[in-house]
Amino acid sequence: MRNLRKPRPLSAACLFALLSITSSPAGAEEAETVPSFDLPHEEAPKHPYIPVSREQQARSRATNFTRGTFTAVQVNVDALGQNIVGDAANEPSIGVDPTNPDRMVIGWRQFDTIASDFRQAGYGHTTDGGATWTFPGVIEPGIFRSDPVLGADSEGTIHYNSLTIENVSDYVCDVFRAPTGGFAWDGGVRAQGGDKQWMVVDATGSAGDGHLYAYWTAFFSSCPPGFFTRSPNFGDSYEPCISVPGSPQWGSLTVAPNGLLYVFGATGSTFTLARSSNARFALGPAIAWDLSTTVSLGGFIDDRVGPNPGGLLGQAWIAADPRPVGPLGPTLYALCSVNPPGADPLDVHFARSTDAGATWSAPVRVNDDASTSAYQWFGTMSVAPSGRIDAVWLDTRDNPGSVNSSLYYSYSVDGGATWSANERLSDAFNPLIGWPQQNKMGDYFHMVSDDLGFRLAWAATFNGEQDVYFGRKLVPAVAVDENLSPHPGVLLACDPNPFDSGTTIRYEVPRDSHVTLKVYDALGRWVTTLVDADRAAGTYSARFDGESLASGMYFTHLRAGGVSVTEKVLRVN
Repeated sequence: MRNLRKPRPLSAACLFALLSITSSPAGAEEAETVPSFDLPHEEAPKHPYIPVSREQQARSRATNFTRGTFTAVQVNVDALGQNIVGDAANEPSIGVDPTNPDRMVIGWRQFDTIASDFRQAGYGHTTDGGATWTFPGVIEPGIFRSDPVLGADSEGTIHYNSLTIENVSDYVCDVFRAPTGGFAWDGGVRAQGGDKQWMVVDATGSAGDGHLYAYWTAFFSSCPPGFFTRSPNFGDSYEPCISVPGSPQWGSLTVAPNGLLYVFGATGSTFTLARSSNARFALGPAIAWDLSTTVSLGGFIDDRVGPNPGGLLGQAWIAADPRPVGPLGPTLYALCSVNPPGADPLDVHFARSTDAGATWSAPVRVNDDASTSAYQWFGTMSVAPSGRIDAVWLDTRDNPGSVNSSLYYSYSVDGGATWSANERLSDAFNPLIGWPQQNKMGDYFHMVSDDLGFRLAWAATFNGEQDVYFGRKLVPAVAVDENLSPHPGVLLACDPNPFDSGTTIRYEVPRDSHVTLKVYDALGRWVTTLVDADRAAGTYSARFDGESLASGMYFTHLRAGGVSVTEKVLRVN
């Protein structure tokens, strides 16, 4: 990701005067939406590739920890699980196999030595739900690569979008694939591209299932005036570039349950959302944008200040509620770390649309600190199948006068109207150390939610250098209703609890629905499925035989008619 000057509102108004960001239908692509100014790239190596023998690098103890129901495991480790001294890893993205969530890949910018800013497409993988990780190295040794974005399709293939440079100044993207059941990457497919790209994989089961969509910054495109592409065939090929109304940047994409595509990002001092209703159809008319509108998040994206003086303070996130679409269309959620009016340098703000993106709520502040001097940066969001919204960020509130940061978390079960008390998930660390000849710790984190909690790819400097971590948070028992309010009728209880050889799980279903009752271990790994069947409204019980299990905490998870509830149960000897 290149580093632009800080987009203050006054300069942004001049900088983006040609973008025409008023809300309007977006039938035709307008040439004036692509700025004509030219700024130099910084997403390029300033130093040559330096081959480094991993075997000769020193080792230290890796940092792994548990805090409450949050567990962090270092990913960029050697075969013995030790930290590799002298390298750097940042800007991580995660792909989770939906056919086997214990199988995951995290990709990142890998710097083999902090003596050079030359980075490559690093990655690590796991098959045990993140308890242990294998770090084979990089996809293409000696090839400059940056800005990793990962996702998984409905068949379980992991897709890795990676920016590279060709012919000195041509910035393009390749997408590599690791099929289900393995971690061997193919040779990659050219996916058009440009600097600060993002990608989403449609795994909704809708008409667009298997489509991949990507967009990037308009004025650093390999195919101007276009800066968006689609693959309609699970990544076998990518179509010619087109533009997006409003030229959003530094953002993300999402696919609604019915296949509608949304692109979201910053446009000067505000944000732009564009929608395509026909991108899901591989055959037929060319992709059209039927909505383009501005969205206020009560501030603007900041960069090159405070805790990340060479990079962004976060990117703009858009997510669709994954539950069935209502009569007004998909419900959408937007979140970003923004610089708000006044003295406060950065807050995490959220907004919601309940009518397919046409109108938006006023922004809501997610962080609950009283400070007006703390940075809440790298705000990141994902949504669980149940509709629970998860948000994490780095926070300096615990270290006044310093940029030392801790990981924080909050969730919402009412569509973002209110948020849980902020929870500190980690000790503080100094983000200003371990720089690999770049004064930043990347530009973003990435997370994926499920009904038990979330899986997070993040970076920190607990070892005195930049390293990548997998975070697994199990969220306490909450119920999310189809109408965005807790459902009082779904009950789940275990007796006895604690138990030694077994326990009886009683549950109540308020209406006829399909019911699943599953058990997971303390890391969120599946243990067994006790119920997967249709049930009439009523009270039921299931026996959980845990005699062969190790002692410790387990989670029983009930899902019925779009409502999910989780209950802790303790196995003792």
